[in-house]
Amino acid sequence: MNESFNHAGTWGLALIVIVLISWFFYRYFAPKNWREWAGAGVVQAFIIALYAEMYGFPLTIYLLVRFFGLDSQYVSASLWSTLVGLGETGMMISMLLGYAIAFLGVGLFAQGWRQVHKARGENRLVTDGLYAYVRHPQYTGLFIALFGEGVVHWPTLFSIGLFPVIVLVYTWLARREERHMFEEFGKDYLAYKQQVPMFIPQWGQWRQLAAAARVKK
Repeated sequence: MNESFNHAGTWGLALIVIVLISWFFYRYFAPKNWREWAGAGVVQAFIIALYAEMYGFPLTIYLLVRFFGLDSQYVSASLWSTLVGLGETGMMISMLLGYAIAFLGVGLFAQGWRQVHKARGENRLVTDGLYAYVRHPQYTGLFIALFGEGVVHWPTLFSIGLFPVIVLVYTWLARREERHMFEEFGKDYLAYKQQVPMFIPQWGQWRQLAAAARVKK
C-alpha cells in the first residue's frame, strides 16, 4: 500500500483557509439571533473539520485504513481518489467538479444576499431575480457550495455527516422566516409561496437560476 498523504501537515494553510471561508460566510449570512447563530455554528464546524482534514491531518482516511479494513494500492488524503483507485487523476476530477459546484453555490449565496438586503432597505417583498426560482436562494447556494466542497471535492466523515444536519437546521430556519414574512406581507407572500419552491427550482429552471446568480442588481 502506497501512502500518499500529500496534503497533510500544512496547518498554517488550513488556518488561513478556515479564516477566509469563515469571514466570507459570516460577511454575507450575518446571524442576527440565537437560532441563526446556532445554524452558523454548525456550518462553522463543517468548515473547520473539512479544511483541517484537507490540509492538516487526513483523519477520515486514517480511520478507514486503520480500523475499517480499507486497503488500496494507492492511498491519498482525498477519499474519492482512494476509493475509486484513480490516483491523482481521480483527485483532479473530484477537485474540478467540486469547485465548479461550489462556485455556483457561492454565486447564489452572495447574489441572494444582495437582493434581500436591497429589498429590506426598500421594505418590499422580493420576488424577482433568484427569488423568482426559489424562495431561499441564499440557503440553496449554501447547500450547493457545501455539497460541492465537502462531498464532491473532499468528502470526510465529518463533512458527510454534518451536511444533512445543516440542511435540516436551515430548513427549520427558513420555515420560521416564512412565518414572519407572512405576518408582514400577508396574502402577497402566500401567493408567492404557492408559486415558487423553497430550495430546489422547478424542472428545467436550473440554467436560469445559475444565470440570475451572475446578474448584479
